[in-house]
Amino acid sequence: MILNQLTIHEAHQLLKTKHLSSVELTRACLERIQQVEPKVRALVTITDELALKQAQKADELIATGDFGPLTGIPMVIKDNMCTRGIPTTCSSKMLENFVPPYNATVVEKLNDSEAVILGKANMDEFAMGSSNEHSAFFPTHNPWDLSRVPGGSSGGPAAAVAAGEAIYALGSDTGGSIRLPAGFCSVTGLKPTYGRVSRYGLVAFASSLDQIGPLTQDVTDCALVLNTIAGYDTRDSTSVPYPTPDYTRCLTTDLNGLNIGVPREYFVEGMQGEVETAMRAAINKLEELGARIEWEVSLPHTPYALAAYYIIAPSEASANLARYDGVKYGFSYQDADSMWEALAKTRQYGFGDEVKRRIMLGTYALSAGYYDAWYLKAQRVRTLIRQEFDQAFTKFDALVTPTSPTVPFRIGEKMDDPLQMYLSDVCVLPINIAGLPAISIPAGFADGLPIGIQIIGKPFSEETILKITHAYQQSTDWHKRKAEI
Repeated sequence: MILNQLTIHEAHQLLKTKHLSSVELTRACLERIQQVEPKVRALVTITDELALKQAQKADELIATGDFGPLTGIPMVIKDNMCTRGIPTTCSSKMLENFVPPYNATVVEKLNDSEAVILGKANMDEFAMGSSNEHSAFFPTHNPWDLSRVPGGSSGGPAAAVAAGEAIYALGSDTGGSIRLPAGFCSVTGLKPTYGRVSRYGLVAFASSLDQIGPLTQDVTDCALVLNTIAGYDTRDSTSVPYPTPDYTRCLTTDLNGLNIGVPREYFVEGMQGEVETAMRAAINKLEELGARIEWEVSLPHTPYALAAYYIIAPSEASANLARYDGVKYGFSYQDADSMWEALAKTRQYGFGDEVKRRIMLGTYALSAGYYDAWYLKAQRVRTLIRQEFDQAFTKFDALVTPTSPTVPFRIGEKMDDPLQMYLSDVCVLPINIAGLPAISIPAGFADGLPIGIQIIGKPFSEETILKITHAYQQSTDWHKRKAEI
């Protein structure tokens, strides 16, 4: 038994029966971090002393017999969620030395459950990227092939779980940033419905798109984490007061009566042959499990989602990142002759190229004379995309698509071509545009590189997509294969 490869539910049972202690499990993860982190580079901050203190406290609680499924389980948090007393850098020079005075709501919930926090995970700067190469500190490497990217922007959390450095992780998803890394690293990643999980304490990229979700080893673990972090929060004006069920109760293997559609627009030009083959095999498996499949579903406005996203997201980013002016907090350029020069130099040296690129795109789209031509038009397209999904869900319980049209690409392969990098998200970002829940799970390999499939649900139908993917995982073993580093 390799302790750092246990799932949450396996570790919980061992803790419950006193065959394992939280301290032992935490030490196993810390030893794994020490062993592989120089190669994977998934973490920007390691909180080993804190983790061991939390593990000791968890063991005391476990001894009483009154503890929850996440108690004593080691995990990591993407470095754009505020953690009191622990640096929150967003992998940016701008916040390199920022230590928040408060916790994000999801962190509070983890602390209340007595989870063990091993550290903060690397990411694309301010969550802007598809490969984790845009971190201001260092790129993260894919545990399945260290020469390739883990996906972004939650590449650090996904790589940490895939490498056995943590039992699970929290990421954020603005345009596929949980699901694409999950697909590239062969782990399970869920983007909940917009408003299902509080964004309070999440450093904003695009406020109408951002959503926090879990990265785990299987669907059962995903349901357990969602049970803890989901729920209404009065501190988040976009949080929805919608009933929160016990997501573990939906985890059955019977898909009889479920209708699943396959949108043709997601089988894009240039899709890798091995990815399409794996997709069709996965869909056939769902049909074997009892689901009714319809192959020729059409969502005709899907091809416009990429363009709409890259107007809406940069526009919101340009407004959100205006707060980094060198005055309030974060990096401040000191050697300037005027306030305006200091402000300009702060942003010049504090932000990386990709962040500056998106700020400029967004500022242009919102500027006088272009607002109606670009931003307003993108919002209208967003409405059309949402309406198409709504119409599809009058007939289907879920939709199935590839997570990515390709397997993970090599580090540096797309850095000089931003458009090609943006196309990596073509299958995942329409879901953020529509605010829907979606999950990516492992569905095979091509030459040793992971392939993921994505299940999309109607708003607040996390139970349905968890049920479908759990049934699939119970009949396959892709999620049980581990990367060798």
